[in-house]
Amino acid sequence: MKSIYDVQQFFKKFGTIIYIGDRLADLEFMEAELKELHQSQLIDEKQFQSALLLLRNEIAREYDKRKNR
Repeated sequence: MKSIYDVQQFFKKFGTIIYIGDRLADLEFMEAELKELHQSQLIDEKQFQSALLLLRNEIAREYDKRKNR
């Protein structure tokens, strides 16, 4: 996975589409869902780590954007 779009497409494989309308909330909810998939052993460690890294980086960017407003 190389982008948040890739993470979203990955979730679609499990029948999950996440859209709350707030970018930060979407990303945080995706992180929670990802952790749930990992705990349920539905995804492997490499997929989990790759998606988690992308999500956490994007969450940090969103926090920075909001902080600098």
